[in-house]
Amino acid sequence: MKYISTNKAPKAIGPYSQAVKVNNMLFISGQIPINPQNNELFEGNIEEKTDLVLNNLKNVIEEAGFTISDVAKVTIYLKDMSNFTKVNEVYAAFFGEHRPARAVVEVSNLPKNVDIEIEAICVKEED
Repeated sequence: MKYISTNKAPKAIGPYSQAVKVNNMLFISGQIPINPQNNELFEGNIEEKTDLVLNNLKNVIEEAGFTISDVAKVTIYLKDMSNFTKVNEVYAAFFGEHRPARAVVEVSNLPKNVDIEIEAICVKEED
């Protein structure tokens, strides 16, 4: 098991790692809309927040030596399911033709009272 950390994504704000690599799998902790340059909450619309969160995930994924095409499963947590369509549009543009398995769940609250959190699992195909 290897702990993954990069300054291109928000620092862990608790007793956890940005990601953990186990053999050919990568488990990425939930990312919220925090600007990794200053570790401040990002204030913008839900589309901008979604884009930031996905790019933070991408930076962790790449730090571990994986790519977006290795993403096998994504879980999106939303405080308000009425944002689903907007989030889905940004998500679709981000992943392009790649279609990981996914769940979208509405929750009553998220860390730092944010609107969105996204976590992912990556798997590298064995040769």
